[in-house]
This record gives sequence, C-alpha cells and structure tokens, in this order.
Amino acid sequence: MTKIAPETEAEAEDSDFKPLTAQEAHEWRRRHPAVSVWRLVGMQAVAGVLVSLVAWAVSGEVPVAWSAGYGALAVVLPAALFARGMARQKRAVSAGSAMVGFFGWEMVKIALTVAMLAAAPRLVSQLSWLALLAGMVVTMKTYWIALMVRPGVRKTD
Repeated sequence: MTKIAPETEAEAEDSDFKPLTAQEAHEWRRRHPAVSVWRLVGMQAVAGVLVSLVAWAVSGEVPVAWSAGYGALAVVLPAALFARGMARQKRAVSAGSAMVGFFGWEMVKIALTVAMLAAAPRLVSQLSWLALLAGMVVTMKTYWIALMVRPGVRKTD
C-alpha cells in the first residue's frame, strides 16, 4: 500500500480540509450534543413495554405479550450491561486497549443475548417465537429513532 503525500507545501494547502477554530468547534458541539447511552437503553426499554402491550392488544393472549416482552428484555439487558462495561472503561490507556475492551464487551453482549434466547423456552410458558422476534426487532431498531429525535439534530441555520 502506498501513501501519496503532497509534493509541495502549496499542494498541502490546496486540500479541502480546514481545521475548526475554537469558536467553530464550540458551536458544532452546541448543535450536536452528546447522546447519553442510558437514554438510549431507557428508550429501548420503553419500546419493549409498548411492543408487549401491542402484542397483547392484537392477540388477546398473555403468553404472546410475555414472549414479546422477553424478546425486548433479550435486547435491553445485554445493551445495559454493554453500556455499563464501556462506561467503566473510559480510562483506557491507548486506542488499542479501548478497542479490545469494546470488542470484549460486545462479545459479552452477544453471548448473553444467545443465552437468553436459548433459555426462552424454559422461562416463558407457551412461548411465541414470532412475538419474541417482533419484540427483539422493534427494541433493537428503537435506538435509530432515539438518535434522530435527540435535541440539536436539526440545523438551526
């Protein structure tokens, strides 16, 4: 792999990259506030409760609602554990150790999700796999909505 660097200083100055000034950076941060991971996990939990209620209202059967709720829990619980693990890891020494921690917690999250799904038939009586899957999918996709409706996303120009 070869790297093509600018031949002269003039070529380097012609690039489209322009670093932000302190004021521009401050303005950008004001328009794009940080998103709390706990807010996202909370919104996923609310979505899980709502999908359970909808499953109950549509089917009229309590086991279907429990199945959808368990599917949502199989997303929310591992996500909360992942968020907690990453929050405790903020003091990473290097980018490499941060990346290893990220992948480690992601593996824990996946393993817990798989374990919860494997235990579902024993924990939820009259399990409805379709409702469980619906609960999982709706809950997983909720964070996209949470990111889109967060304050400061729309331009104020």
